[in-house]
Amino acid sequence: MTQFKFALMGGAAALALSAMPALAQDMTACLITKTDTNPFFVKMKEGATAKAQELGITLKSYAGRIDGDSESQVAAIETCIADGAKGILITASDTKGIVPSVQKAREAGLLVIALDTPLDPIDAADGTFATDNFLAGELIGKWARARMGDEAGDARIALLNLDVSQPSVDVLRNQGFLQGFGIELGDKTRWGDEDDARIVGQEVTQGNEEGGRRAMESLLAQDPTINLVHTINEPAAAGAYEALKSIGREADVLIVSVDGGCPGVQNVKDGVIGATSQQYPLQMAALGVEAIAAFAKDGTKPATSEGKDFTDTGVALVTDQPVEGVESIDSTRGAELCWG
Repeated sequence: MTQFKFALMGGAAALALSAMPALAQDMTACLITKTDTNPFFVKMKEGATAKAQELGITLKSYAGRIDGDSESQVAAIETCIADGAKGILITASDTKGIVPSVQKAREAGLLVIALDTPLDPIDAADGTFATDNFLAGELIGKWARARMGDEAGDARIALLNLDVSQPSVDVLRNQGFLQGFGIELGDKTRWGDEDDARIVGQEVTQGNEEGGRRAMESLLAQDPTINLVHTINEPAAAGAYEALKSIGREADVLIVSVDGGCPGVQNVKDGVIGATSQQYPLQMAALGVEAIAAFAKDGTKPATSEGKDFTDTGVALVTDQPVEGVESIDSTRGAELCWG
């Protein structure tokens, strides 16, 4: 079964909980995202809200001011504990730093589910519903290597990451991309320690367009011959493209990314992004709310996907330039499944 088919099926957890009735008792759950502006988290909130309404759960939503704002997330956890919430869904900005607050919530009897971004360690949460972010990175890395062909050996690579704190989603996508491209990894739990001469450098973007532009400009100043760019997400990719366009190099640099939002899929169609790995935030959030409902009902905690330490919500490579050996869908199909 492909990862894409798994996403369409919704996974065993979704099938098991699909018939769950609305809860009779008054129950509160919390959703805490990195920001409330990124389309990925907007769609996540939409999915959580719809499922909470279906199940008769009051959902309270919180977000950081910017990507990387862990202090606001810590404060939100404290509020959820004080409010007597049954569970918390969180996309953590600081996957290590948030753990003591998560532990406090669990000790208070709340179910804590990580969405999209695993905590460090992953078992600091009661469960994780996420894209296989390493696989998402690996898919775009394999695609880029095949697309470049013989030129891959002389690639000049720019890596546009998320944050200096290196949250798990940041590390997984980065390391997956490098492995997919054929670069030997150092410590898989962090980025930046590889010694392959093809890597020009690594910068952080905060996952937004302006950050992507600044990071790309900085790396171009180091090496104007960059010809391959990996970005943490599609807003950062859009910023990188604008920086390249400003010096007339937008047509000869390959950009790959992860997200699968509607603007990103359109950028694949328009040739801004060569390929992106599409994930499914609405499903992550809906499954998370269902998990809180099940826990409130009888103490059940979510099961993981077979062979993994999290619940895999699927991934599909979106490109209009397919390559042999890497399964993909085109931008037309990607647009049917996109979000934002």
